[in-house]
Amino acid sequence: MTPVGIEAMNLYGGSTFVDVMELAAYRQLDTARFDNLLMKHKSVALPYEDPVSFAINAAKPVIDQLSDAEKDRIELLITCSESGIDFGKSMSTYIHHYLGLNRNCRLFELKQACYSGTAGLQMAVNFILSQVSPGAKALVIATDLSRFLVTEDGDALTMDWAFFEPSGGAGAVALLVSEKPEIFQLDVGANGYYSFEVFDTCRPIPDSEAGNADLSLLSYLDCCDQSFQEYQKRVTGTDYRTTFQYLCFHTPFGGMVKGAHRNMMRKHTDIKRDEINQDFHQRVQPGLTYCQRVGNIMGATVLVSLASTIEQGVFDVPKRIGCFSYGSGCCSEFYSGVAMASGQQKLKAMQLEKNLDSRYQLSMGEYETLLEGSNEVKFGTRNVVPNTGLLPGVWQSIIDNTTGKGTKRIFLKEIKEFYRQYEWVG
Repeated sequence: MTPVGIEAMNLYGGSTFVDVMELAAYRQLDTARFDNLLMKHKSVALPYEDPVSFAINAAKPVIDQLSDAEKDRIELLITCSESGIDFGKSMSTYIHHYLGLNRNCRLFELKQACYSGTAGLQMAVNFILSQVSPGAKALVIATDLSRFLVTEDGDALTMDWAFFEPSGGAGAVALLVSEKPEIFQLDVGANGYYSFEVFDTCRPIPDSEAGNADLSLLSYLDCCDQSFQEYQKRVTGTDYRTTFQYLCFHTPFGGMVKGAHRNMMRKHTDIKRDEINQDFHQRVQPGLTYCQRVGNIMGATVLVSLASTIEQGVFDVPKRIGCFSYGSGCCSEFYSGVAMASGQQKLKAMQLEKNLDSRYQLSMGEYETLLEGSNEVKFGTRNVVPNTGLLPGVWQSIIDNTTGKGTKRIFLKEIKEFYRQYEWVG
């Protein structure tokens, strides 16, 4: 069978972030509660950043490593997001244009809450496996940002802003999927999926979110268990503790993943509490490292966890990684693949950690200014020129991190009669 998986990948975590504990203290909230979230930072989108710019900035370093001939073999471009900018026009069209991809390319957009990134990956994998175009590549980009307010009407579907604010992030992950799975080789056919109707979270209007946090947690736990059980049925001899050397999860916040893993260990193994904690730190914690620094970026989050696992893990021999993806509403999947030392080195060359380190840390005053000023760019905005002078120190840090360093980044320049125009910096 044709090998298939991720040939290259990159994480883009935006330009700015806030410290979660500093935010909790500023909001005069119980900081002990935030310890349980297992969150450190959250990326924050600027007025001149949007899902398109995030996606292009994630994909460009991947594309730049390809020869012209390799670049021309990208025959499928899938954008995965719940932060779309148009009811009809796909963000993929903008991305395709600014990356300079071959026009002989299928492109479209997928939406299924936080499951969308996995949906795009699996669709790309099956395109490659079909061999309708041997040697073709697919570019999958999951991109999302939390630049919306919570709905204030009603009780049952009002998100807890004190809980949601520190976990909602911004960013994108780009995957190049091909017959050369140098980063992560998928186990073909090793998929357990489980879905049903549940109204746990939704976006009833473009820039707002509503939901029931308790119901969402219960649905997440149920799907984790049931999708794994379906995986077990399809892959004979699967054992939750021994089959996978690492596990990565969709990570709304780290504490939720820790609870899910504990629940799975109790149901599928007979080991004691101390051993469960040890297992969590050994097999799951590596996948939380970058999630704790970016926050929940919806469809991309399980892919952030995968990148973090591959970079932070020990791959002295090839090791299998089990992945759990969940999207509210709901759709879930448990799947797996193998990573090795050569892929880890290739991913480390993308300097994901260095790029996260280079972001500008917002003070609480700057963060509040940003919250007030970010409303100028909304879904359906017809005409606007985003204000790069809103936070001069932030824009200067972007100039300093790009100019003369051989690394261009793109930002939203203007929306004119709904059409978005972008500009490279650096």
